[in-house]
Amino acid sequence: MEKSVPLHVYHVNKTSIIINRAHAFLHSIALLFLIHYRLSFFFQHPKNTTIPTLPWLLIFVSELLLSLAWLFTQSYRWRPVTRTVFPERLPADDKLPAIDVFICTADPNKEPSVEVMNTVISAMALDYPPEKLHVYVSDDAGSDATLRCTKEAWNFARYWVPFCRKYDLVTACPDVYFSSSEVDSGNFEGSEFKAARTKMEEKYEVLKQEIRRIVQQHSTTGDALHSARNHPSTLEVINEHSKEEDEVKIPLLVYVSREKRPSHHHNFKAGALNVLLRVSAIISNSPYILMLDCDMYCNDPTSVRQAMCYYCDPQTPSSIAFVQFPQTFRNICQDDIYDSQIRHLFKILWHGFDGVGGPTISGSNLYIKREALLGSFSKQQELMALKRSFGPSNDFIKTLVEEYKPGFINDGESSRMLLEKANVLASCSYEHQTSWGSTVGFLYFCVVEDYFTGFSLHRKGWKSVYLYPKKPQFLGTATTNFNEVSIQWTRWASGLTSVAISKFCPLIYGPLKMSWVQFMCYSELAFMPLLNCLSLWGFAFIPQLCLFNDIPLYPKVWDSSFNIFFIIFVSAILKSLYEVVTTGGQVRTWRNDWRIWMMRSITSYFYGSLDVVLNKLGMKEASFLPTNKVIDDEQVKLYEMGIFDFRTATTFLAPLVTVILVNIAAFVRALVVNVVDNDRDGYWEKMFGQMFLSFYILVSNYAVIEGMIIRRDKASIPLYVTLLSGVFSLCILLIGSAILS
Repeated sequence: MEKSVPLHVYHVNKTSIIINRAHAFLHSIALLFLIHYRLSFFFQHPKNTTIPTLPWLLIFVSELLLSLAWLFTQSYRWRPVTRTVFPERLPADDKLPAIDVFICTADPNKEPSVEVMNTVISAMALDYPPEKLHVYVSDDAGSDATLRCTKEAWNFARYWVPFCRKYDLVTACPDVYFSSSEVDSGNFEGSEFKAARTKMEEKYEVLKQEIRRIVQQHSTTGDALHSARNHPSTLEVINEHSKEEDEVKIPLLVYVSREKRPSHHHNFKAGALNVLLRVSAIISNSPYILMLDCDMYCNDPTSVRQAMCYYCDPQTPSSIAFVQFPQTFRNICQDDIYDSQIRHLFKILWHGFDGVGGPTISGSNLYIKREALLGSFSKQQELMALKRSFGPSNDFIKTLVEEYKPGFINDGESSRMLLEKANVLASCSYEHQTSWGSTVGFLYFCVVEDYFTGFSLHRKGWKSVYLYPKKPQFLGTATTNFNEVSIQWTRWASGLTSVAISKFCPLIYGPLKMSWVQFMCYSELAFMPLLNCLSLWGFAFIPQLCLFNDIPLYPKVWDSSFNIFFIIFVSAILKSLYEVVTTGGQVRTWRNDWRIWMMRSITSYFYGSLDVVLNKLGMKEASFLPTNKVIDDEQVKLYEMGIFDFRTATTFLAPLVTVILVNIAAFVRALVVNVVDNDRDGYWEKMFGQMFLSFYILVSNYAVIEGMIIRRDKASIPLYVTLLSGVFSLCILLIGSAILS
């Protein structure tokens, strides 16, 4: 029998492997020399050294922590791969599996409804048999405005979906299609298309106006008796209200708002996704699910067929749980000063993660197998055991059996009964004393449910793949101001740290269940906030305080031991620069990435880790704040100009300014001493390492200095923050001098 042609292939990047492993080997040797140099200090006779032990120990610990963080990141570089798919080789449409699309929205005030509805419409226009495509909109705020907007979106989709199919549009999002100057590579011949396009554009303008009117009316009247944290469940199949027969069948659209009460913990996004898992099982029970953020529209309608190349290929192992696409954004400027696109992760690290078992779930843009989340069961399975895990609903238990194939029948009575059954599954008390969130569905352990759920799936033996096509399959709206980026990273840091210091720590929870390289990847993610914030706080203050008090922590500049630190520094810089340039970036891209990493480490990573520690001590509960996606024209203008917008909380600004002021004080004093004493006793040679470190920190973070001293616009650093940070800096210098004297 002739072997069938593959639907996908992967390519191991051998050149990258050789470069990465050679660099890791050489850099590791340099780190060993550094460790030897630091340790030898503790074996010297006290009479032979005048350097205090405490600062030497602290900077050594900082170096060890940063070295450990670097060691973890080498796991991503061990075996990077890229993948190619051949969707044209897929079987006929009638043999393709069904797909459910989950779109989550949480706050209509922070997530523009026009943008959310564009995501919904683009999902309905995916290049897939419409009878096998079902779109679910989860509204965690239970807002009547979102329900009304969803109905308007469905009315528009009745015309938009046939328009896309008739003219073979490759842009599924109407907002992008009508606002783009680029020509869509579809069928655009004849006056018929021009007339149809004009008519469709008019309908879209009406849709936008209607959505904005609904939102405006909602914000004006408000919901006095109804809040985002206290409302009943609402389920509605939108197209059952159709009053005319559509010429072209369009996908099912379902609005879901779970019940929320102040007395019940709602478990953030993971709780909403688990409700969608149960409700969709009753209505469509598709074997595969596409997860989308509400602002992440389908840019390429063929993404579903590309993902199916892994699930429909008989040569592919059945252990593939999900296919992850990268997060790409349409509002990223060339500089991207806040690294809003997280380019390092999606362009470099995830390719390496893919080569050692597959990346973790990345929040959005993935096709996941329902069986991976719920398991597979037979009719012989004990009913009571299933109810203990999945809850009391007999109708939901039936959906777990492979032969069960529900079908939504739009005949009034049966649809009403079906929705009543589904409504029970969306109640806030349904999960009580079940396994939902602990071993079933999306897991509740931390606010980064995507990371922890992916980790759990890989521990169970599931695999994943990372697909990075040339054309972005999904495009979203990134946060492009310092305040929202800081809040977002603080939330992520909190979730990751909560895993790192728990019983689920990858170092002890992963080694026996997955490859050593893959569990190191998970360990790097979990410990990233802690390792980076602790080490960079050390580098930001310890050498500077010693410089301020004439205490050398590094070898003399002409000493052979100084070459160790020089080689490590240059090695790290050149390797990161190489990775940026080879993935399409520029030198300024590398500079921006390096700078924002330093800023995050002493702010977001620190506060996220502190949040977890306080939570462990019972002093604070984990919090989740939706990122604000409302566009501010002034902030966008500053972002596009590459100018930092420092309009954020003092808690984020004060550490940055304090670090800068301490480094300025130490560096300026060293310069003055060097000039006044005319380099007496080789001061410059002894202190060059610390002077260079302070100089490098100041140059790298010139944007902060500019915001403090030079700028006088509304987005600069307020004077009171600079004065407050000046007090902190003075206290640090005085206390440090007292300890070191």
